[in-house]
Amino acid sequence: MRLSTMVSRRGMVARGMAVWLACGVVSVRAEIDVAAVRSTLVLNAEPAGAVSIAAAKAKLTAAPQAVVVAGRIGGRGTEPFGRNEATFSMLEIPTDDHAKKPGHKPDDCPFCKKRAANSPIAAVSFVGTDGKVIPVDAQRLLGVAEGQDIVVRGTAFFDPALGIPVIQITGDGLFVRPQP
Repeated sequence: MRLSTMVSRRGMVARGMAVWLACGVVSVRAEIDVAAVRSTLVLNAEPAGAVSIAAAKAKLTAAPQAVVVAGRIGGRGTEPFGRNEATFSMLEIPTDDHAKKPGHKPDDCPFCKKRAANSPIAAVSFVGTDGKVIPVDAQRLLGVAEGQDIVVRGTAFFDPALGIPVIQITGDGLFVRPQP
């Protein structure tokens, strides 16, 4: 068989696979009514009793418990959002006026970097009725963006055996706090 024939057949197979995969992905995403799911997850009012990530971590165990946690969508120098899934990471909301200064950039601030390095992180996911993470970006599904202060209601656990200060939250509701 000539090389050009092999390349041509491989190209056709690769294009066919790409079309097949794209159709599969499109059909999976087409089944999700983003507006309907958003209306069930995004809350109109802030749930009562929100605690900081650190306070939640102090109370949580390896067994899942009901929680209401306030935080800021962000990552420690990484992208906070999962790709093609309703997941994101959440950091502590600063409790002082330091970070409220105009033009303040926490990623460039030594004080903020040090504080963030020692604070716990929450890994948040939203699952469908099948128990699997919803396969739509959280930004699109929930209408959220990096740097927003939010409150997540759901169940969470913290396993100190992991050796990293990350609490795992499975959310069933989200409230976006208004910007001051």
